[in-house]
Amino acid sequence: MENIFLNISAAFWSPDIWLPSNITWEDISPNADNKYANYQHLIFPLLMAFVLLGMRYTLERYWFAPFGRSLNIKNTRSKRAVPNEILEKAYLSKKTKRKQILALAKQLDWSERQVERWLRLRRSQDKPSTLTKFCESCWRCFYYTYSFFYGLVVLWDKPWLWDIKHCYYNYPYHPVTSDIWWYYMISMAFYWALSFSQFFDVRRKDFWQMFIHHIATISLMCFSWVGNLTRIGSLVLLVHDSADIFLEAAKISKYANYQKICDCIFVVFTILWIGTRMGVYPFWIIYSTSIEAPKIVPMFPAYYIFNSLLILLLLLHAFWTYVILQIAYNAFNAGQMEGDIRSNSSDEVSDTSVNNTPINSTANYINKSNSKPKTH
Repeated sequence: MENIFLNISAAFWSPDIWLPSNITWEDISPNADNKYANYQHLIFPLLMAFVLLGMRYTLERYWFAPFGRSLNIKNTRSKRAVPNEILEKAYLSKKTKRKQILALAKQLDWSERQVERWLRLRRSQDKPSTLTKFCESCWRCFYYTYSFFYGLVVLWDKPWLWDIKHCYYNYPYHPVTSDIWWYYMISMAFYWALSFSQFFDVRRKDFWQMFIHHIATISLMCFSWVGNLTRIGSLVLLVHDSADIFLEAAKISKYANYQKICDCIFVVFTILWIGTRMGVYPFWIIYSTSIEAPKIVPMFPAYYIFNSLLILLLLLHAFWTYVILQIAYNAFNAGQMEGDIRSNSSDEVSDTSVNNTPINSTANYINKSNSKPKTH
């Protein structure tokens, strides 16, 4: 069994798959002279994730929450369902079909309307409060702002920011400087932290989609780290962070009931999204990885996989851009952004009906990608 495992591992990590021809892992192994990416360092983001979780908890409790309360953002809901053991069991079963609602109404001598109302109120209790969502958006906005500007400072003096062909010159002999090391490690730690926090945050209906997205993002970042593709990976990180700042800022404004500010920020977000995700990303990064890179670097199997994932991400961007433009069109006709800018908790509930506004649906799409969808 051990021999089988070793053979599979050797085949998977074959340099013929991961590296250009005539290059071995020994050629790019980290040493005192050349600080190449060290795969053993991928354990650090796991440890750093707990530091970020502690930082998030501290900021939310002692900074974001007091700030939110100062803006009169509520931490509780005004209406709660009256305790009812029978209906509670039905609610916990997560399956309240039409026939069951009729049976419950008959059993309790209630009207069907009363049962439905109780279930709506009960579901509403499990949703995060506005203050909780406000704090979460503040944390994300704080991180994305840091990440974008730190990335900009880190890359400002790097030749590949100004001439992307430097991502391929002399590949794979690309040492990782300490600033790029921190850029990568903290970014991976953030996504590890998101993966962990999902299990104790308020559970949302897109729980597993978001969890898979976070793990896929971490996997792609690890892929680029192991394959010494950190230069192009750092550019992808930088391009994707800028628009996310304004998405979270728009949500913060919405939760604080600053509707006009929310509308203005969303306009900025839309322009940035289209400019970066459908402009810079395809015509700068994808063009270079698909057209320019093969002219400079001998192609190898892992590179085709990496580039295919980047192209797949572009297709997702195109879909999300279409949805965002729908939001902008509907908002223009309505005169404002209606509804919660991100309805991502389980079942949006009101006393009359679900307010399934376009802004809700699109923000869900953006966050499932993660807004962040980052492929590295």
